[in-house]
Amino acid sequence: MKNPQINTPIDPRQIKGWGVDADPKNDPTYPMRARMNATQDPDSKHRPDSLQPQDTEVLRSIERPNVSAVYGTPEPPKGLSGMIRRFAFNYSENRYRHWLPLIVADRVNMVEGLVEDLAHGKFPNIWAEKGYNMDWKYKRGSLILKLSVLTAIAVGTTVLLTSGSKKNKTYKPKYKYKS
Repeated sequence: MKNPQINTPIDPRQIKGWGVDADPKNDPTYPMRARMNATQDPDSKHRPDSLQPQDTEVLRSIERPNVSAVYGTPEPPKGLSGMIRRFAFNYSENRYRHWLPLIVADRVNMVEGLVEDLAHGKFPNIWAEKGYNMDWKYKRGSLILKLSVLTAIAVGTTVLLTSGSKKNKTYKPKYKYKS
């Protein structure tokens, strides 16, 4: 056996930069920490339950006992995508049953938004929303490939759906009657 590697302990004093922040006199944040008395553990008894009112439905993880003190003002979950999101938040964040429904809910929400726009008489500008002008300017080959694949899929699907059995649809009696 050539060159067997042995696990030898490393002396931290030989590593350049090791322990550079160990000396409190050399720590640039030390004066600020001393002013804020941050050397002690924070007092969780004086932490507010919530810093902002909870006037919309906020979905939260089952791992956390309550909603975060500060959160973004979300659009409340609604429609089919909201039902899928509520289902997803019944499971732990380390499960596929949590994340995969959230991905599906995002796609469903996109379709719901398109339907809602069309219902209000707004036709979405998909070319601009997808950023195809910038793709045409900076990544023209990629855009052409993307659009040609999309066109091929659309044409193939159309041909597949419209090509049925081409049986002759004329009526042929089963029995011949003698006259």
